[in-house]
Amino acid sequence: MFSLSALISLLTLTLLEIVLGIDNVIFVSIIMGRMPKAQQKKARYYWMFGGIIIRIALLSSLTWLIQHGNATLFTLPVLDKGFTLRGLIMLAGGLFLLVKTVGEIHQKLEGEEHGGVPSASKQNAFAYMIAQILLVDMVFSFDSVITAVGIANQVQIMIVAVVIAMFVMFLFSGRIAAFIEKHPTLKMLALSFLVLVGFVLLVEGWDSATAESMHLKNYVYFSMAFSFSVELLNMRLRKKSHPVELNEPDMDASMKNDSNA
Repeated sequence: MFSLSALISLLTLTLLEIVLGIDNVIFVSIIMGRMPKAQQKKARYYWMFGGIIIRIALLSSLTWLIQHGNATLFTLPVLDKGFTLRGLIMLAGGLFLLVKTVGEIHQKLEGEEHGGVPSASKQNAFAYMIAQILLVDMVFSFDSVITAVGIANQVQIMIVAVVIAMFVMFLFSGRIAAFIEKHPTLKMLALSFLVLVGFVLLVEGWDSATAESMHLKNYVYFSMAFSFSVELLNMRLRKKSHPVELNEPDMDASMKNDSNA
């Protein structure tokens, strides 16, 4: 297990899991931003251990997933379309992510602070948010596990890689959540990113071959990395300088000149 090739596979897979987990961290950060400060650290622990358990469970059933994950479960004669387990998970996850993210954007624009959260007790609201986090984490975990198969051929390496990746994401999730919550424009950009991710999941769930041939994920990640870079530059400029003022024509002065003429 500890050969040079195994260590290279471990490092590569860990880095890839962290990169692929960025959208997961953003979603978790936004959900946790709506929790009371006292519950956020507790929620991050639930997310970390829950995410590790989900990934280990998926990796432990890797043989079954490879055999049945892309097998057609049923076919809709009307659409002449077959659906696989992987496709259904992607469709459900993408639809949930779209609904949740669009609802979050609506709440930010309309100022409805309590929309979408059960009005029962705080404990029920906390459990509801944790359930959302773990549901989306399961969708992203399924995708990352499929990716892991192509890089490493030993389940032990995959498990170590996902545990390290989850721990790294856990360490930085608090800072990312605070940073996003502090900058509203960055938060709106992150929500827009999640809308795109939800759309990509829907396309992958409907037709994974077409999604792979179109390289949708590559375009989405590149465009969002570029957008985040531009926004970070704008934030730095706003700190250093005064807002740019356009030189508008003085209408009063021009009217006086016209009357004198």
